[in-house]
Amino acid sequence: MNGKQHPHHGGHGRTAFHFQPAKNWMNGPLYHNGMYHFFYQYNPHDPLFGAGKLSWGHSVSGDLVNWAFLGTALDPTSSFDVGGCWSGSTTAMPDGRLAILYTGRDANELQVQNVAFAKNPSDLLLREWDKPSFNPVIPQPADVTGNNFRDPTTAWLGRDGLWRFAIAAEVDGVGSTVIYRSADFVNWERNALPLHTSPGIPCWECPDFFPVAEHGTEGLDTSASGAGMRHVLKLSKAADEDYYAVGWYDDEADTFVLVEDGEQADVRNWRRIDHGHLFAAKSFFDARRKRRVLWAWVDEMDSRSDDVAKGWTGIQSFPRALWLDTDGKQLVQWPVEEIETLRRKQVTLLGAVVGSGGLHEIAGIETLQADVEVVFEIPNLKEAEQLDPKWLQDPQKLCAEKGATVQGGVGPFGLIVMASGDMREQTTIFFRVFKHDDAYKVLMCTDLTRSSTKEGVHKPIYAGFVDMDVEKDKSISLRTLIDHSVIESFGGGGRTCITARVYPEHAATGSSHMYVFNNGLDAVKVSKLEAWELATASVNVEDDGLVALLPPVVVPILSDDAE
Repeated sequence: MNGKQHPHHGGHGRTAFHFQPAKNWMNGPLYHNGMYHFFYQYNPHDPLFGAGKLSWGHSVSGDLVNWAFLGTALDPTSSFDVGGCWSGSTTAMPDGRLAILYTGRDANELQVQNVAFAKNPSDLLLREWDKPSFNPVIPQPADVTGNNFRDPTTAWLGRDGLWRFAIAAEVDGVGSTVIYRSADFVNWERNALPLHTSPGIPCWECPDFFPVAEHGTEGLDTSASGAGMRHVLKLSKAADEDYYAVGWYDDEADTFVLVEDGEQADVRNWRRIDHGHLFAAKSFFDARRKRRVLWAWVDEMDSRSDDVAKGWTGIQSFPRALWLDTDGKQLVQWPVEEIETLRRKQVTLLGAVVGSGGLHEIAGIETLQADVEVVFEIPNLKEAEQLDPKWLQDPQKLCAEKGATVQGGVGPFGLIVMASGDMREQTTIFFRVFKHDDAYKVLMCTDLTRSSTKEGVHKPIYAGFVDMDVEKDKSISLRTLIDHSVIESFGGGGRTCITARVYPEHAATGSSHMYVFNNGLDAVKVSKLEAWELATASVNVEDDGLVALLPPVVVPILSDDAE
């Protein structure tokens, strides 16, 4: 690949197949005319988020793996966004028009909502966008408090012919998600009733609202309506976690009723998109493969000075397909199948029994960038420990008390990854099974406390329960993507996900090791383990590398431009 890398690339911990410009907070993913477009908050002048005013960066791909950087799509050049072009979304309309809805900080530092349109929707690269002078299309309402009014979602077309989008707002001190409607995408009116309110937190961020099929794994267009579907509302707690709830959407009243009620009025009791370090998730409908795809921002966990030295900060999670589980209450997430195009050397382990205290190295591949799938078979659950109900609300503390080295009845068992030769540095991803009432609870943990010997690195423990019937299945699956400074793990077929940033010092100069381990009283059987070394993707090469990355249909257009 001869294309230039993005100018902010390089440094220790640089990922090989995760999307990583200088500073990228998820904005508007879009599939259009055979191309994937990714728009993101981007600082072209500095690797740090707060230094300077943000633009929208723009990258394109033919496969969600290899990406070409096209520069900026939006810049803070107008009175309605002079303080920065902040979060928003993209929408493709039936008449072929393409729109961006985004939050701008105006000349008075108020958060207002603006629209931009693609100048030439037939341009496969969508390089030019027009910001009409009549912006903002929605000034800040009088009942918004704290200047919290931001992050419009992808719009959907209702059965009444009106466009709608959801947006986060602090309305009279209450964290709210409100709906706006429009016939022309320019003149918007707010619905009298909010889609959701959560009094416990005054400001939620980065909402996402989309339909999911009640059965099967296929995704639905954001404007889909009718029987056989539910909706998902996802909200982010400022610079913290992403929560979601499944429910029923009334597209006439624009109201949302949760499937799981009770304590679910408080968003903090909702299910988590990811139990690790992941924020501001955004999804889009991929019409090419009839699936819904989700990305999210994974920020750095080392120091600010490290970010400056590296020249970049923050990456995106690898794209995940998502669908509704058979219970109708939770989402299942799984890396998009295109990652398999990066698979190279493979090692396999079949039927290995790992006894109590056992450690089995998975050798033969480079484990600093790898894709690992393993199924642990549990012969019996008789030795499972009793779960104290107090732990149901604090799985993270439970993992801290009963870590990977603390012997249990059934588990802990799992993977040790990013391990140095002397094991001083290691990250563990593991399961432990508990008795709870008349059934069992599966705990999943990612423990970073020994992930690095470097000072000044945040090394937490992440945890979540896996909502599955382990008594029926008699097995637990784990898939883990390892990419230098990021580890993404999917437990129970993708029902529970944990993303973590790690900065092991040995990775800069030496090789890394991976093991299967078991510290439970009884043996576990690795019925199947497959691990692949992954190639390096081309991420954010600039214009001279576009031809090698994009579908053949785009190449003649680029050649014409060159002339």
